[in-house]
Amino acid sequence: MPSLSQIMRGRTPAARARRKARQERWRRPIETARDRREAWASLMFADHGFLRLAYRNRHRVNAAIWRSAQPAPGDIAWAKRAGVRTILSLRGDGFGGDLLEQEAARREGLDFVRLVLLSRSAPPKATLREAIRLLPTLKTPLLMHCKSGADRAGLGAALYLIIVEGRPAAEAKRQLSLRYGHIAQAKTGVLDAFLEAYEITGERAGIPFAEWVETVYDPDALTASFKSNRAADVLIDAMDRE
Repeated sequence: MPSLSQIMRGRTPAARARRKARQERWRRPIETARDRREAWASLMFADHGFLRLAYRNRHRVNAAIWRSAQPAPGDIAWAKRAGVRTILSLRGDGFGGDLLEQEAARREGLDFVRLVLLSRSAPPKATLREAIRLLPTLKTPLLMHCKSGADRAGLGAALYLIIVEGRPAAEAKRQLSLRYGHIAQAKTGVLDAFLEAYEITGERAGIPFAEWVETVYDPDALTASFKSNRAADVLIDAMDRE
């Protein structure tokens, strides 16, 4: 019997099956007018894009980086006008807005790249290795985004600052802020714990980030040790930030 929490968060077996079916649907290209209408419906309603019409959570981090919530095609056109050269999605595929985004990037002549990050657990080592490999290769300025622009976009910006620009962890941690909608007391606070762990056991010990990832960092132990606030978790889940 599914719990009330599972039902509210859409994580019952039936809900997972429906989500998987939707994802498979949006791994096929847009080919017809009906496909396009359904892709827009997916972006605006299933993915809550109508809320982002009022607030895109878009901010310039520095000369190389913009961060935002999920962009619509019009936002990709804006990015082109703003001088952006690369769109970096920090989300997985399998929703209509992703196809519209890739299509818009091609139309505007922008590179589209994907680096899938998680918001509720410590970054896996494989993900960090990919970030270390990928981020320095991207054309800038770049626009990185997740769904809401709060958690994964903050982690992505922090990783870029550390890996590419060699910025200190204290500066990178500011990308995970209530200013962007990030709530450190919820499960998403494990991202703060990750950056703090690097600052304490890596940076202060003089260990470069890539070496720290391989020799010191333990994502399973960090995730297990992090304790969130239940009320904050309910708020985050209600906002459907994944």
